[in-house]
Amino acid sequence: MRLKFRQPGTKVSVLNHYTLAAFKFSPATKDKSSSRAGTDQVMEKLKGKISMPLSSHGEMPRAKEGEAKGSAKSQAGARTPGQTSAVPPAAYYQPSLTAEYDEDSPGGDFDFFSNLVTKWEAAARLPGDSTRQVVVRSGVVLGRGGGAISLMLLPFRLGLGGPIGSGHQFFPWIHIRDLVGILTHALEANHVQGVLNGVAPASTTTNAAFAQALGAALGRPAFLPLPSIAVQAVYGRERAIMLLEGQKVIPRRTLAAGYQYSFPELGAALKEVVA
Repeated sequence: MRLKFRQPGTKVSVLNHYTLAAFKFSPATKDKSSSRAGTDQVMEKLKGKISMPLSSHGEMPRAKEGEAKGSAKSQAGARTPGQTSAVPPAAYYQPSLTAEYDEDSPGGDFDFFSNLVTKWEAAARLPGDSTRQVVVRSGVVLGRGGGAISLMLLPFRLGLGGPIGSGHQFFPWIHIRDLVGILTHALEANHVQGVLNGVAPASTTTNAAFAQALGAALGRPAFLPLPSIAVQAVYGRERAIMLLEGQKVIPRRTLAAGYQYSFPELGAALKEVVA
């Protein structure tokens, strides 16, 4: 899937959330208005393509790693040095009820999914200093018409929603407009490089708080918990970890890079999504 910003020299290759979305940008113009117009195109392509990865391990990891390597190779062969950006999940950081993670925190080596993120980031990395590279580690993406929220709406609309497991696990999230905004900011701002956490600054959100906020946005109760054993039975023990455990992730470097969030608070983000 490919599209172009309405700005000469800019190419965006959008895959999906649990893969590496590779970007190349050759700054042929500084026309910010044309780039802003292209943001809506990128967001439309991202809608429905960003979801929580609950498929089996099999071919998916190998295929996405190959796509990341292919994108990196195409960048390396480009005549004009550009930038690359990748969107692996916040699963890079180890689940914890107490730890707080920013972009400099260690991770990527404690389970299947964290190791997978590390491999994908490595596959998208380019050698040398001629290319400015950015990695965005996103949380659960909230947007209309697809993604994780689409799986939650029906039971919550019926008044059957509630926290998953204990509900105490942290729930790093981001509105789709802000994920696109961070990617766009990374493309446009030449000083931005390295890792950015693509999560909302409301980092203390727990799964229970998210369930309450979604219920409130829909005007429905949200007090029926989904037991851990049921989640494990449906998704398997390893994949269920992604729902039953979470991380408190802080976008410290994202904020320091100058990005201003459109939806920093969960209530406003959910109201826009379900409106």
